[in-house]
Amino acid sequence: MSVKALKREHIWVGIVALAIGLAGVAWSGCGGSNSSSTSEAQESIETNAEEAREKAEKNAEEAKEEAEEHAEEAKKKAEKGVEEAKKGLEKGKEEAQGGIEKGKAEAEKGIEKGKQGVEEAKEEVEKYVP
Repeated sequence: MSVKALKREHIWVGIVALAIGLAGVAWSGCGGSNSSSTSEAQESIETNAEEAREKAEKNAEEAKEEAEEHAEEAKKKAEKGVEEAKKGLEKGKEEAQGGIEKGKAEAEKGIEKGKQGVEEAKEEVEKYVP
């Protein structure tokens, strides 16, 4: 039950309780001064008010339970998101490390080729320079 539905139900319960109370007052005020009918009306009003209060408490408890369920569900989703983020970071870290190692190996190959090129150039120069 949503909070809006709960509020609407509380409003209706209040309206019904008020209507019953007003009807009881009107009924007890009409006719003679019969104390038994007045006490019956008072008892009816009290019974209806008690029922309305119990229903409101029940609805409030249901709303609280629903809110707790939603909070627990949100907490689980957040925890799952954190775990997925950690896994993503670890995977990214591993990929970055692999890229660094690959880059280092390529750089070393390039350096070796460069050294070879320098040696070849020296040899070429030595051919022409005594």
